[in-house]
Amino acid sequence: MKITFVTKNLNKVKEFKQILEPEIKVEQLDHNYLELRSDSPEEIAKLAAKQMAEKFQKPVVVEDSGLFITALKDFPGTSSAYIHKRIGLKGILKLMEGIEDRTALYKSAVAFCEPSKRPISFLGTENGTISTEIKGDYGFGHDPIFIPKDSEQTYGQMSNVEELKNFRRRAAEQLRRHLLR
Repeated sequence: MKITFVTKNLNKVKEFKQILEPEIKVEQLDHNYLELRSDSPEEIAKLAAKQMAEKFQKPVVVEDSGLFITALKDFPGTSSAYIHKRIGLKGILKLMEGIEDRTALYKSAVAFCEPSKRPISFLGTENGTISTEIKGDYGFGHDPIFIPKDSEQTYGQMSNVEELKNFRRRAAEQLRRHLLR
């Protein structure tokens, strides 16, 4: 079985390959698509998957994720990649200065759609906290400031971050079970 993963993010492709292969071959389609403005990663991923399945006339997978920081009213949320490009990790930490409640939630929505069918989505989440400083060089995005629950290290400090990052893994494993049934 083969899926077409529509993303420009090679790090996400690497994570999906580790989770899905060899039973499900992951092929990357490096293509931009318009993202719905929504607070729901599931809505964004489902609409994009539907658009891409119709455009390319094949089954596709789209993933949308975000970092939702409680004290910042779930900011940056589904705009995490955009905000990361604009203010980076230092900007997020600046916004968090003096804030005691550092709880955060990572969300990953993986949507699958076949041409002429309705998209389905799978949600993975992970609770954690925002560190007070950038720590580590592993992973990507917000990994150097996100400390998963029951850990004292950021994902950025974990050399095997792709294996440990539970929010995207949880969503991808739900997709895997769906495709292999």
